[in-house]
Amino acid sequence: MSRRRSVIVKELAHKHPVPNACRIGNLLVSGAIHGVNPGTHALPEDLTAQCVNVFANMKAIVEAAGGTTENIIKVTVYLRDRDNREPVNAEWVSMFPDPASRPARHSQPLLVDGPSLVQCDFMALVGEAP
Repeated sequence: MSRRRSVIVKELAHKHPVPNACRIGNLLVSGAIHGVNPGTHALPEDLTAQCVNVFANMKAIVEAAGGTTENIIKVTVYLRDRDNREPVNAEWVSMFPDPASRPARHSQPLLVDGPSLVQCDFMALVGEAP
């Protein structure tokens, strides 16, 4: 039996056969997290609304794996316009309010076709796998 376990949030499930995240032991690594509304799968047009959804979706995925946002240790944010980080920073401070306890973060250019303005992925350490 494989130690690897797929983590799938039904409302965020990919149309391709790819999980939202994968877990081995207490290590959790996500795939790309998009700014879609989990209820409708609609992608808002503006960066602020996409950022709100990206961070909410990240939280849903880490919780589906048995963790919390306190378990997140690294986030990579992909931005279409890397000079416009204010909406990302607003959600960042909201999710991780304590400056002494924030995950590492790195920004990369978002090089995709389509209307996405922001995406992210993350790594977390969660409780021992069942």
